[in-house]
Amino acid sequence: MNELRSTVQEASEDIFFGQEVIIWARWFVIAAAAITLLWTSTSIAEMMTAILILLPLITINFYVHGRYLVEKPVNQILLVGLSLVDVAIVSLIILSWQANNGFVSQYYIFYYPLILAFAFVMPPKISVVFTILTLGAYTVVCLLADSSFTTSWLEIERLVIRLITLVAMSGLGMFYWRIQRRRRREALQGHTSRPLVK
Repeated sequence: MNELRSTVQEASEDIFFGQEVIIWARWFVIAAAAITLLWTSTSIAEMMTAILILLPLITINFYVHGRYLVEKPVNQILLVGLSLVDVAIVSLIILSWQANNGFVSQYYIFYYPLILAFAFVMPPKISVVFTILTLGAYTVVCLLADSSFTTSWLEIERLVIRLITLVAMSGLGMFYWRIQRRRRREALQGHTSRPLVK
């Protein structure tokens, strides 16, 4: 029973303390996307589109950050759902922003902090599924925008390299998650096995 309770407690602590990582990763993506999208806007209409694209990300992060600051963090299911919304918004940016969209868009780099932060916080099983969904979203977006790149082996190789680096980012996050979990368990075992000083 104690082992079950400690496993549940560990998962809760991962979510509580890890939310800060996801919050700051999202703020980083928001800031970088805002600067980049507004900088590359060529008209008022494009500026308005950029603001409308970023507004859901900003709203989500204000909500999550506010809950975290009052020590009422969102639960794991909501955190996973909001992270999927993040991926959907980045995919929308890649798909629709100006002429350089799809495979030629450089905005795929916004996936990196999202995947890494998610893997830092969530258990590896959930992180693997999230990573697969992100890779699928990016691949579909590239194909929807312009599938002509698939006729060139060099371009396909570039896509595969991008996907591999996204997987590597997730793997690094999951590796760090395992190290931190092991350290916490070792610290708890050392604390409970230490004799009382009289």
